[in-house]
Amino acid sequence: MIGTLYIVGTPIGNLEDLSLRAARILREADLVAAEDTRSARFLLGHVDALGASNPARRVVSNFEGNEAARAEQIAEALRDGRRVAVISEAGMPGVSDPGGYAITAAIAAGARVEVIPGPSAALAALIGSGLSAARFTFLGFPPREPGARRAMLGTLRTDPATMILYEAPDRVAATLHDAAEAFGADRAASLGRELTKLHEEHVRGTLGELAARYAGAPPRGECTLVIAGSTAGAEPAVDIEAELRALLATGLGPKDAAARMVVRTGKPRRVLYQLALALAREP
Repeated sequence: MIGTLYIVGTPIGNLEDLSLRAARILREADLVAAEDTRSARFLLGHVDALGASNPARRVVSNFEGNEAARAEQIAEALRDGRRVAVISEAGMPGVSDPGGYAITAAIAAGARVEVIPGPSAALAALIGSGLSAARFTFLGFPPREPGARRAMLGTLRTDPATMILYEAPDRVAATLHDAAEAFGADRAASLGRELTKLHEEHVRGTLGELAARYAGAPPRGECTLVIAGSTAGAEPAVDIEAELRALLATGLGPKDAAARMVVRTGKPRRVLYQLALALAREP
């Protein structure tokens, strides 16, 4: 009989957030595919202390670099009738963490897939922000490359949904700066830090205030950024040609002027560059 794949949400900081169901599944699993085997063994030690341990349980790595190849091994174990649990280092597998390949392989093999809900940094930060949770968009980690990040933010300028982003501490300041340019410095936002841990913090304010706060001192720990959506009618139309002319008049070249407008409009850089080039060539 074919086995079952369990996608298990694990604590993002506080071990007390591990559900009884998650603990039972992890004890009963024949195979645990973990993003980080060291943190997995620590968690499993805690799990085994809550009930009977499973000496036959195996732990294997399942991280970004090997999850595609590992998925076939997981499917093979499922075909052999094994119970396989997938866990990430923290939080929910498949949400900006490995897990998707295993799920796809399990479905293709005809295995049952059960999701064991658990803590989520995105939802914890959203609720703690005080911003609207009626409609929200999860964006994961924004692009590291500044141009790509600005282009992505530019496309969301008039989106009414609250936005949730994960970001590394050393890139928080740059992302806040770009977001302030894209959405306006007065747009409400919140930075959730060290969620569920001893030093949990929700820093609320405007994008301009948060950008200034972290410009010279990156926050510590895991960070989740929540940004208010656009208010209907609050976003004035952008006169792209006029703004490009103004940027060119300051001495910027067509390439730099186009890069500035990407974050304001979300339009492709090459389109803006061609327009800036044509404007620059005008007598």
